[in-house]
Amino acid sequence: MAFSFNPLWKLLIDKGMTREELRSNLGLSPSTMAKMSKGEYVSLEVLHRMCSYFNCQPGDLFEYVQDEGN
Repeated sequence: MAFSFNPLWKLLIDKGMTREELRSNLGLSPSTMAKMSKGEYVSLEVLHRMCSYFNCQPGDLFEYVQDEGN
């Protein structure tokens, strides 16, 4: 099972915001940002903060990417 945060990165571009600004504004750790870049586990609390900040749904921030061979 894999997830991609490409929709989040596109949202940042659309809003003229950098990843560092996102990290700073939401109080995210550098390790959380690295996990999102790699498509790794991010807590529901982090997703909640991002949805509240952007006034959006989780599907606006990430997408499911089916594993190859399935």
